[in-house]
Amino acid sequence: MSLIRWQPFQEIEALQRDMNRLFDRLMTTNGSQNGSSFAPAAELEETADAIHLKLEIPGLDKKDIDVQVSADAVSISGERKEETRTEEKGITRTEFRYGKFQRVIPLPARVENANVKAEYKNGVLQLTLPKSEEEKRKVVKVNVG
Repeated sequence: MSLIRWQPFQEIEALQRDMNRLFDRLMTTNGSQNGSSFAPAAELEETADAIHLKLEIPGLDKKDIDVQVSADAVSISGERKEETRTEEKGITRTEFRYGKFQRVIPLPARVENANVKAEYKNGVLQLTLPKSEEEKRKVVKVNVG
């Protein structure tokens, strides 16, 4: 029979790693740290004339979304209030999902914030941000080394 040295600090470190993995899994399942907020997925595409921004915000009404555009950033905030109710075989099941979000997205070029077009359809917010005239005419000299 061999003797095994007991090392209590290794067991504590293993327990801490397991707890960290558990909390990481819980946070990615809920989409947030406390379950009361979320960050919508965003997609940004730049063309010669405009910047196109899409945000995935399912379950919100248009009136619950606030969009503010400056010359170099877009701020989008809102609040989700969602309730699902199902009745089956005399049993009623209700689920609630509430949460606020705010996302500020810096823009790669200056835009004309007075001419922004927005459309919200099927849970996707699409913004068309026309570039300012000075950005369209901007030419950058590149030194080849």
